Amino acid sequence: MIRLGLLLLILPPLLMLGLYFWELGDVRACQLDGGHWDYAAGVCRDSAQAFTPWVERAPLIVNGGMLASVAGLIVCMIGLARRRQG
Repeated sequence: MIRLGLLLLILPPLLMLGLYFWELGDVRACQLDGGHWDYAAGVCRDSAQAFTPWVERAPLIVNGGMLASVAGLIVCMIGLARRRQG
């Protein structure tokens, strides 16, 4: 039970960080080429684009990841409580 909780607690934030930094690499490459990143479309453009936060572009990933982490924390706490009792 503790292992499942730790997986749920740690894996979603690592996945979100990986996806975030993957996109950040594309943004930096676009800026180095002299372009402007269009966050809504995910492409490099010649004109300046408005910034769109990641939580608006991928709400299921962000909210689902945070929910899974909280669920993992609760499962870990339950697993630790059961281990201590028995």
